[in-house]
Amino acid sequence: MGIFDFIKSAGKKLGIGGDDDAPEADAVKKELDSFDLGTDKVDVKVDGDKVVLSGVVEDQSIFEKAIIAVGNTLGISKVEADELKVGGPESELTKASTPAKAPRFHTVKKGDNLWKIAEAAYGKGKGPKHTVIFEANTPMLSHPDKIYPGQVLRIPDIETA
Repeated sequence: MGIFDFIKSAGKKLGIGGDDDAPEADAVKKELDSFDLGTDKVDVKVDGDKVVLSGVVEDQSIFEKAIIAVGNTLGISKVEADELKVGGPESELTKASTPAKAPRFHTVKKGDNLWKIAEAAYGKGKGPKHTVIFEANTPMLSHPDKIYPGQVLRIPDIETA
């Protein structure tokens, strides 16, 4: 699947290190689990400023949310998800699983809002689809107006959203 880039100096601070210090793996795992996404079968390793995710999640949306949940952390510049697989219903998570599809992300720039992002992603006149983007990023987003430059958001296909 690959490595996903994030802005190291943007995001939620975990732990007590300096602003450029990557958080400990335990702190990242605790933050990931705090969103209650169904990531209990996901392992987290921190290698410098890169987080490596492995394990199995139930579906594509959880796969993508796990990446942005850990990537939008202060001190993290990359998330590697080659070993994070998409399984199926909870009872089947330990059975054969498949690699996830390539996700679509957007890095928030100064002046962006969800309406502008929806129009850029889906086309002119599609601003009302901003609610789809907000919903695709909950629970990491608590309010549509609380986005910040450098934050990475999921952009779901509107056919499947």
